[in-house]
Amino acid sequence: MMVSAYPALPIRAGIPAILVLLLGGCGTTIDEGVIAPGALTERPSTIRNEQLIGKWGVASYREEKDRKRVEAQARAQCRLPYIIAKGPSDGVMMHLADDAKLYELRIKGGSDGKTYLGPEAPPGEWQDREIISITEKEMIMRFVDPEVHGRYGTFIYVRCPG
Repeated sequence: MMVSAYPALPIRAGIPAILVLLLGGCGTTIDEGVIAPGALTERPSTIRNEQLIGKWGVASYREEKDRKRVEAQARAQCRLPYIIAKGPSDGVMMHLADDAKLYELRIKGGSDGKTYLGPEAPPGEWQDREIISITEKEMIMRFVDPEVHGRYGTFIYVRCPG
């Protein structure tokens, strides 16, 4: 006869407890678009700081169908442009989310093939913006942090004349 050191648990009582323990880790999965700290290595970027420096009209959208309308709104913002200036250490001066202070941000190429703009940290860090596209007259960016992106949407910057 075999004697167990553990008291017998009714099987039905133990299953919910086991499921809670097993499923408890599911809440720690990484959301789509969020990069685990240190997950990316840096590579050279094809975007240069000079491409960002200047006066921009800025607006944001949540759905692609609204992009053209919002682009016109951004153009109208050139009356009071958002100015991106050269930073003292070869970065660009911009705001971080929810912060009125200007910070020097730098362009970072990620090993995932994306380009990021943010403070001194590995690419894809939570305070970064992903540069989705950039031309001479327009750039599109979104914050990496899903909560911040959810509040602000995708930014469209339209270069102001002059």
